[in-house]
Amino acid sequence: MILSVSRRTDIPNYYSEWFFNRVKEGFVYVRNPMNAHQVSKIDITPEVVDCIVFWTKNPEPMLDRLDELSSYDYYFQFTLTGYGKDMECNVPHKKEKMIPIFQELSKKIGMKKVIWRYDPIIFTKKYSPEYHLKAFEQIATALKGYTEKCVISFVDIYAKNKKNMELLDLYEIDKNELLEFAKKIAGIAKDNGMKIGSCAESIDLDECGIEHNCCIDKTLIEDIIGCRLKVEKDKNQREECGCVEGVEIGTYNTCKNGCKYCYANYSQESVVKNCSRYDPKSPILCGILDENDKITVRKVKSLKEQQLSIFDF
Repeated sequence: MILSVSRRTDIPNYYSEWFFNRVKEGFVYVRNPMNAHQVSKIDITPEVVDCIVFWTKNPEPMLDRLDELSSYDYYFQFTLTGYGKDMECNVPHKKEKMIPIFQELSKKIGMKKVIWRYDPIIFTKKYSPEYHLKAFEQIATALKGYTEKCVISFVDIYAKNKKNMELLDLYEIDKNELLEFAKKIAGIAKDNGMKIGSCAESIDLDECGIEHNCCIDKTLIEDIIGCRLKVEKDKNQREECGCVEGVEIGTYNTCKNGCKYCYANYSQESVVKNCSRYDPKSPILCGILDENDKITVRKVKSLKEQQLSIFDF
């Protein structure tokens, strides 16, 4: 099993104590976002977890406790953009705080295991293509030697973030301008020793030097764990998404980063209410179980191929 921690919220930043407690106890409860009273109990012991994928804008709360994950393989998707607090309200200053944290994490676990995400890219009067190119180059230069890969995406508008998007005065650029922008981004990444990929983009950017990326990446995970995995594409993600199947343990409407483009928070009132329920000792994130909940043990297992191949030698 590949554990996703988490697409729905920033667990490393805000709920790392809860996560480490779950690791100690070896299981977690996850509420089905489509069925409020359906709860899964999920085994997260090292015997069944092949790799953990962390998603975060700030892993600082985890840095001094990574030794507690010594029985697990893992890597981080670390989002670091050029936006200010008007767009990412509660993310600390990038140059003064976040770039040094990225560098420290890379030193601790290795540059292969820290993926830099510069996404989503949104064009507004303030955040123009020229602005993004300048910001991207500044960050890429600072991260040279601290990561092997960068992932970009262009903002998608969902029902959950449409209202906020309408307030940002965003605009689109035409395809030729987009391709030219992408080529420049790819060139900057290459100059700083990074491969670059796109996240769930329908547009083909291969000619720009940007490959289709998988965030839950079978090839990377196999490289990290040192053996083959028997795993399929995640059918619950968009068609353009290349990720393989993972088990998600996060909860929507619990992220406190306050990003204007967020699709995982769609009600500030719900965020406040859910966060008030946070108990690091609870088996479920930002919630409580009640008598109407039906708890089902989810069947999970290791996806490692048992038969040896040339890859294993």
